[in-house]
Amino acid sequence: MSPGSIISISEHAIWTSLWLSLPLLGVALIVGVLISIFQAATQINEMTLSFVPKILAMALVAIVAGPWMLQLMMSFTTHLFQQIPQLISQ
Repeated sequence: MSPGSIISISEHAIWTSLWLSLPLLGVALIVGVLISIFQAATQINEMTLSFVPKILAMALVAIVAGPWMLQLMMSFTTHLFQQIPQLISQ
């Protein structure tokens, strides 16, 4: 295995993990900001008020984006397995 192939595989793995985490982290960020604005406007400082909506929104996004995330992971894994003979021969 050459250093270039290791860097290429690592780069692909990092980009795949970023794409996989983007929907969940994005929704958590948006819901968190909206709840913070609501809490600042109403002066309600309840911790569960910010925690429960985030969990529910992330669960909904995981259900909706789950097939896409699974397909992305499967395509990365199959691509990696298909590269094994080329990596061994280098």
